[in-house]
Amino acid sequence: MHCPPYVTAPIVHPPQCCVQHHFQATIVPHIHPSHTMHVYHQLYEHRHYFPHTESAVAQAANRHLYCPGPMPPFPVGC
Repeated sequence: MHCPPYVTAPIVHPPQCCVQHHFQATIVPHIHPSHTMHVYHQLYEHRHYFPHTESAVAQAANRHLYCPGPMPPFPVGC
């Protein structure tokens, strides 16, 4: 017995886009003037020092849970 082939739904790929570029030359004159400026610099050297110490902090937290219903025989979370 010969079964006909199973045909799936077609896969549609995005269209290929062809771009044509068209150019027109336009002349734009650019004028670049020149100027010399003399700048005199004074350097102030600021020296910063950072002495370092260390300390430690121990933190603790508490949480109170209020559970409805009768109290279980041993502590459990709600």
